Amino acid sequence: MAVAIRLARQGTKKKPFYRVVVTDSRSPRGGRFLENIGTFDPAKESKDSPLKLNAERFDYWRTAGAVPSETLTRLVKAQAKAAAAAAK
Repeated sequence: MAVAIRLARQGTKKKPFYRVVVTDSRSPRGGRFLENIGTFDPAKESKDSPLKLNAERFDYWRTAGAVPSETLTRLVKAQAKAAAAAAK
């Protein structure tokens, strides 16, 4: 079983909200998942990070062989870059 970490769409029409889920790569986007490890709300203001991620569980699944999607990888890198800029 190939495990993927990706976004699952929730919310209403024209107001998307995403959950960061660990799932079998063959399951549909909004289908069954193994674990919910965070959320992504693109409507959040820029002062508050739109990505909330349980980093401990994300790292665990990465070491277990799960592959994050391209979009999620981009979001995690952007969040790390913003946190580094805020720390300075």
